[in-house]
Amino acid sequence: MEKKLILRGLLAGAVAGLLAFLFARIFAEPQIGKAIDYESGRDAAQAALDKAAGLAPTAAGPDLFSRTIQADVGIGVGMIVFGTAMGALFAVAYAVCLGRVGGLRPRGLALAVAAGGFLGMYLVPFLKYPANPPAIGHEETIRARSGLYLIMVLCSVAFLVGAVWLGKRLQARFGNWNAVLLAGAAFVVAIGAVMLILPALGHLAVNKEQFGDQATETPLPLTDSKGAIVYPGFPADVLYTFRFYSVAAQLLLWSAIGLVFAPLAERLLQPGPDRPAVPAPAPVPV
Repeated sequence: MEKKLILRGLLAGAVAGLLAFLFARIFAEPQIGKAIDYESGRDAAQAALDKAAGLAPTAAGPDLFSRTIQADVGIGVGMIVFGTAMGALFAVAYAVCLGRVGGLRPRGLALAVAAGGFLGMYLVPFLKYPANPPAIGHEETIRARSGLYLIMVLCSVAFLVGAVWLGKRLQARFGNWNAVLLAGAAFVVAIGAVMLILPALGHLAVNKEQFGDQATETPLPLTDSKGAIVYPGFPADVLYTFRFYSVAAQLLLWSAIGLVFAPLAERLLQPGPDRPAVPAPAPVPV
């Protein structure tokens, strides 16, 4: 049965990835275009400053793919592959939770696991390290940023699983409502401590050395040798809108995974009267 659930998870993830791509193509892609235009304008202003200072110009590397390919094929393939992968992980988590988290029906369990996936895999890490469009982030910090984000994702998922386990342990003593509140509070405290320990991106050693001690990597206004602003900082409205649509695209992705997977799982686990139900796996003794 687990293989059948995973196949349905792959299908749900692919459909969800396609929907998320269509959403991102319509709403988020224009913000990416504005960010790229800003980056090009800032690079031109920096080149003019370097030329006035007698510095040799830095040759820009060629673009391997056009903006059209990046916006359509690149994002489309990336979102569908990502959605398929998340669908597979979702199905594995669903199979693990099946029969182990109380009396949730297949549809309810699918929505609960999807909500947990959105919370643990994206929203909580986003609060510490939010998504950024092009022109934000320095090449020297790519590895450090990737490592920090991965740590946030792993801690978020691990603490979320721990909160579910803790809630079940406290259920008999404190009741459902109080157990949920206590487990949720423990999750907030644990993940909050991790957020306090991990550095802000602007505090990375490379950023502090080259750009000063800033809270983020968002470009500040570009100034000349006299301190006059020759190019503005990154537009706040573009950054806000991009992050808003990034969260919305992920919410759409995980919602679609849960909503598409739910009836497929229910038909498998609770078929009609003419077909026998597939038994759920027995809980593993702890």
